[in-house]
Parts: sequence; structure tokens; C-alpha cells
Amino acid sequence: MTAALAEPRATTRWRAVLLAAVAACAACGIVYELALLTLSTSLNGGGIVETSLIVAGYIAALGLGALLVKPLLAHAAVTFIAVETLLGIIGGLSAAALYVAFAFVDGSTWVLGLGTALIGGLVGAEVPLLMTLLQRGQVAGATDTGRTLANLNAADYLGALVGGLVWPFILLPHLGMIRGSAATGMVNLVAAAVVAVFLLRHSVSGRQLAAALCALAAALALLVTLLVRAQDIETTSRQRLYADPIIAYRHSAYQEIVVTRRGNDLRLYLDGGLQFSTRDEYRYTESLVYPALGDGARSVLVLGGGDGLAARELLRQPGVESVQQVELDPVVIELARTTMREANGGSLDNPHVNVVIGDAMDWLRRADVPSGGFDAVIVDLPDPDTPVLGRLYSTEFYALVANALAPGGLMVVQAGSPFSTRAAFWRAVSTIRSAGYAVTPYHVHVPTFGDWGFVLARRGDVAPKPTVPADAPPLRFLDQRVLDAATVFADDVRPRPMQPSTLDNPRIVDDMRHGYD
Repeated sequence: MTAALAEPRATTRWRAVLLAAVAACAACGIVYELALLTLSTSLNGGGIVETSLIVAGYIAALGLGALLVKPLLAHAAVTFIAVETLLGIIGGLSAAALYVAFAFVDGSTWVLGLGTALIGGLVGAEVPLLMTLLQRGQVAGATDTGRTLANLNAADYLGALVGGLVWPFILLPHLGMIRGSAATGMVNLVAAAVVAVFLLRHSVSGRQLAAALCALAAALALLVTLLVRAQDIETTSRQRLYADPIIAYRHSAYQEIVVTRRGNDLRLYLDGGLQFSTRDEYRYTESLVYPALGDGARSVLVLGGGDGLAARELLRQPGVESVQQVELDPVVIELARTTMREANGGSLDNPHVNVVIGDAMDWLRRADVPSGGFDAVIVDLPDPDTPVLGRLYSTEFYALVANALAPGGLMVVQAGSPFSTRAAFWRAVSTIRSAGYAVTPYHVHVPTFGDWGFVLARRGDVAPKPTVPADAPPLRFLDQRVLDAATVFADDVRPRPMQPSTLDNPRIVDDMRHGYD
């Protein structure tokens, strides 16, 4: 083989390696951004404002990084290795830093902003450097430049696709946020090492190449240590967020789930928000379930309520023959059947309860509703503090529920606190009314929650009167006197006329963000 033929083949080989590195780095870049978005959701609620700021800030940082790297293009190979080393370290440590900051100093917001800016800037510096490297040694015309850019973009976008699939289906469910980010940083460093071996060995001295590889090895060792110790860091940081010892933790595809126990007090938290405490959950559960049963409900649909507490009470009520339970998160069901089994009495394993895993709105659109519909529907969903949950507090959602209700059947909705989130509560009332229901709001005191509200509704023009079924089992809190008083609202939480929340305009999410006003 002549030297003239060998040179183009060698050039082709290193360019192929470089394009592979482009794809790997692009995959890492998109994983870092998705990790920041996931952390924003888990730690700060991840509303539309926070999500928009992260995405917009990341894109702006991409452009800034591309501009700042221009003076270093004359040393593209060395600069690229430095950029990838920094990106591997910062990206790999970002999740751990954000989690620790949130737990110990309540500084997760500024860490999130700084991490977004740094990672976006470094990723933005990659493309000009890679373009320079791919054209090295060429006298490029317009066509050759176009081909080079096409190859670069193809590798970049393909890598982004791979990263976008790897994060939700492999890294997050199997490694979690901290170890998933650390593993991604390690991939970044390995890609940088491969590029260093192929590109730097002919342009720098052996000592300089060894120094670069040692720096990469040191960074890799740091991330390996983080990967090994991530469980300790996460456990220590997480426990600091909760007053009681954590006995179970899961990070599902939808949320962070924590169960704590101190003595006889078992508590469930979803994304940091308290869902129930066994000290007083009976007040909430009895107030949610029994007013919906009227007199003689036989079939009941429960939307949400994956902890099994509503199903527990329904099984106590004489005459209830079947309970259809629809819960989005299978991990919540798993914990309800194990860790929380004592609290719910094993209700989800009762043969009269049929558990379906699925989104409540999708299930309502496709469900095979029993002939005549359900006698009662209990909507026990988390507060609508994200757009995903806001759609389950929309006019369209309650219209779908109406299709599943038997004529004269009752629906009850947990609607949050009329004191702490007054606008959101009365927004829920107005939204249910806009779907064609006559409504009766009521509220009770639950010590761990404070003043908590519900909405009882029936299709038509006659508002239902909340009543305790005549054949109800012995209850610890609810009776007719309490329920009658629950429909009275003092002047500081008086009814407010509100526009409904819809899929097109989920006003209730913004209400939750503002809290009490």
C-alpha cells in the first residue's frame, strides 16, 4: 500500500472515531439536561416556569459557549479534551451537588441555575471545536464544508436521540439521578480519552499527552468514587429532609416516593409532599369516602388513591360489592401492598377490588364502564401543582367522569385547602360546576394538613347534601353533625367566583404556585 493511499485511510479512521465521539458527547449533553429537568421536578416541583427557564437557559448557554470558545479554535484538539474533561466532571457531579444543596443549605435553585449555565456553555463549545477538528488538513470549499457540517449534525442528533432514550428507560430507573449522572460523566471522560489518543499523539509531546490522560484518569476516579458512594450521599441527604426515619424509598418513572415511620406514625410523601399520616388520616379518608356513597352504592370507581386507604373504607361499607381502582404509578401500588399494608388493611389484595395501572384520564376515555355506570366516583389525586396533574383538574376531565357515573351517582373530589390554597380550591369548585355538575363544597380539619376541602357533585341542577350513610360502620371522626358543619365556610375562606381550569388554560396550576392569596 502506498503512502498516498494510507494517509486518506488513516484520516478516514480518525474522523470516524471523532464522529463517534460526537455522538457519545451529544448523548451525554442531552442526559445532563434531562437530569436537571428531573431534579427540578423532584426537588422544586418542576412547574412550567422552572422547566421553561431550564430549557431556555440551557439553549442560551449553548450559544454563549460557542462564542466564548472562538479564541481557542487554534488549539482545537487540546481545548476539546479540556472541555470534555470539565463537562464530564461538572455534569457527573451536578445531580449530587444539587441534591446535597437542597438537603443541607436550601440552595438548590442557584445550584440548578449555575449547573444549567456551565453545562450548556461547555456543550455549546463542542460544535465549533469539532467542526475545526473535522476540517483539519483540508482546503474546504463550500460543498466540502456542507458535507462536514452534515456529518457533524447527523452524529450530534443521533447521539441526542440515544441520550434521550437512555435516561428515562435505563439510567434513571436502574441507577437513579446521582449515579445516572455520574455514569454519564464517565462516558464523557472515556470519549475524551479516545479522542486524546487519536488526535493528540501527533500534535503534542508524549509528556503532554500523558498529562492529559492522567487528568482524565483522575476525573474518572472521582466519578467512580461518586458512583460507589452515591447511595450513602443520597441516603444522608434524603434523611435530612424528613423528620422521621425513612423506611422505604423508591424513585419511579413518575415521582420520588418516601415512607417514614416514627413509632406508630407512618407517613407517605410523593415528591416531598405529605400524602397521609396514620395519626389522623382517618379524618381525611372518612370525609372523602362516605359522603360519596349516598344510600346504597354498590359499585365505586376510585381514581388515584394508590395508598389503598379509600379502598379500605369502601370495603367496610355494607353493600359495596366492587371497587375499581385506577392508579398511575405501579410503585405506589407495590408499596401499598407491602410497606403500607398495615395502614390500609391489605385492601388492594381484596377480591372485591380490581386494580388497574394507568393514567386516570386515558382510562376514562377507553374504559369499559359497567352497564349503567358506577354508583359513586372518588377522585383522590395529588394536588395540581404541575401541568401533568393540572389536566386531571380540568373541565374536560370531569366531563369524562360524568360518562362513567350512573344516573344520580355522586362524585367527590379532594380539592386541597380552602385556607392555604384558597384560589385553587374555589377554582376546583368552579371547574367541576362548569362540567355540568351541581356542587356542594365542604371542609374539615386534618391536623397534619390543616383545613382541607372536598367537593361533592352530582350531574344536574340540584346540589347534593353531604350525608353519612345510615348503615355506615362505626367511624372515628365523621358523623352527620360534623358533616353539616363542614359545609359552612367562614368569611376568610368564603366562596369566590372563578373561571374554570381547562386543558387549554390550566389556571389551577398557577393558583397552586401562588398558594394563599
